[in-house]
Amino acid sequence: MALVIVVAGEALIDLIVHPDGRVVAVPGGGPFNTARTIGRLGLDVSFLGRLSTDRFGRQLAAELEADGVALGWAPRTEAPTTLAIAELDDDGSATYRFHIAGTAAVGLTLEEARTAIAGAPAAVHVGTLGLAVEPVATAIGAAVAELPRATLLMVDPNCRAAVIADPVAYVGRLRRVLSRAAIVKASVEDLAYISPGTAPVDAARLLVAAGAGVVLVTDGPRPVRVVAPGVALEVRVPLVKVVDTVGSGDAFGGAFLARWIERNHGRAGTQDEATLREVVTLAVEVAGISGRRAGADPPRRAEVPGW
Repeated sequence: MALVIVVAGEALIDLIVHPDGRVVAVPGGGPFNTARTIGRLGLDVSFLGRLSTDRFGRQLAAELEADGVALGWAPRTEAPTTLAIAELDDDGSATYRFHIAGTAAVGLTLEEARTAIAGAPAAVHVGTLGLAVEPVATAIGAAVAELPRATLLMVDPNCRAAVIADPVAYVGRLRRVLSRAAIVKASVEDLAYISPGTAPVDAARLLVAAGAGVVLVTDGPRPVRVVAPGVALEVRVPLVKVVDTVGSGDAFGGAFLARWIERNHGRAGTQDEATLREVVTLAVEVAGISGRRAGADPPRRAEVPGW
């Protein structure tokens, strides 16, 4: 039987540059963080993405396995590990730059992606560099188009303008993927990139009109806005003392998907306001715990009171 959730995309090393100039190397990447969150919350999850055989790659693999993430669909390559430089400001917010040319994460093939989804998993999660850089973006985009309707698709665009060589092609591919998604987690920055000059909620409504089941609009410490057919609600984000925001959005998305699949809500649940409020509230709690820690360090199930 296939594993329940497949998270596709990149695993990389974040070189976190603190305001005082300190540099710390930690495992990262949106899909990597998302997979770890789901694994720590106790659900069956598999990572789909290439990992290097270098020391950083071995570290990434060890971190995933330690958190219960299966690596049967994570091909190994001698290409070096992808690097992201995350510069933190005084408030803990991160600005990213990437070193990706010729690195491990970008090389995933369509055949490798097809193998992972052949067993029709309950859910597939995609986003970040996996939809932005080639050849992995084309591979994941084509694999998503072949997903059976029974497989729930969640997309976190996590748009990284610094690595997008062709914005028109990127947005076109992204819109096709989003139209297939049951769940979209998008920051206000993502929505501004996808629909320039459009208010975030209006941009979310456009995605729903194009086929997305529900759009979860995140905006840092401000309320999460939830947009779906017949649904428009806000969920408050409690005030917490933030150490940094690295991985907090991934923790939110991973927690949402983990709870969604655990409760077996399916696509139909995206139009139920009570269901959406309950799951978003829990995801906010998980993200808040992550934000109180340095780096991407999502909580385990037992550390989340609301679970």
